[in-house]
Amino acid sequence: MQEKLFVIKIGGALIDDEELLEQFLEQFAEIPEKKILVHGGGKLATTLADKLGIEQKLINGRRITDKDTLDIVAMVYAGGINKNIVAKLQQKKCKAIGFSGADANLIKAKKREHKEIDFGFVGDITEKSVNKKLISKLLKLKLVPVFSAITHDKKGHLFNTNADTIASVIAQALSVKYDVELLYCFDKEGVLGDVNNPESVIKNISEEEFSALKDEGKLHKGILPKLENALGAVKNNVNKVFLIKETELKNHIENHHAGTEICL
Repeated sequence: MQEKLFVIKIGGALIDDEELLEQFLEQFAEIPEKKILVHGGGKLATTLADKLGIEQKLINGRRITDKDTLDIVAMVYAGGINKNIVAKLQQKKCKAIGFSGADANLIKAKKREHKEIDFGFVGDITEKSVNKKLISKLLKLKLVPVFSAITHDKKGHLFNTNADTIASVIAQALSVKYDVELLYCFDKEGVLGDVNNPESVIKNISEEEFSALKDEGKLHKGILPKLENALGAVKNNVNKVFLIKETELKNHIENHHAGTEICL
């Protein structure tokens, strides 16, 4: 029987709310099973860029990461935010250790290629990008890896990579060895049938149902990357994948009924 492993992703809204982040990390630290945390970036990178007069470029809602922007996101994501989370977890007697993908070559990325748009220093990854042997060794040592959304290409270049994707590919890579449950924690009760009604949680979503909801325009653009990465995980042997409200982590771990489950 495979040992249980939780791969948990948190986003910028939670990181920006110090009190809520503290509550979440309390619940995370109490999880007795092996666990990995992946975090996004929040507003700090944008705030710092504004202060430095560096223009943030977006195309269809996607950030263009030029060299100046890369310097900022690497400093903020892999530096300030990552180490702040690690310090808070250490305070809670959780043996957290912070990483970017460049550290020990844990996540190797490839520069995103697009026929029409140059996204700059944006890295794409798959489950083969992940150094699963080393991560498994860290878990055996009872350490808790905390990953920022920064990767590298082993040629001296850092990349900005979607944190939802990082969580998904880590879960996929480790599913060979562990009974992996992937949790996307965000500010909704789950995937909502009506975005204005927090009680309209869709309990289960299959790939077919996702396509229908997408075609009908019922999904907010912010939820799409999570669902796409969640489906990718389910299709690649991750046993369970849920989207849950960040305040429901403990309830979900203990009772397994919060949020939306993604299934085949």
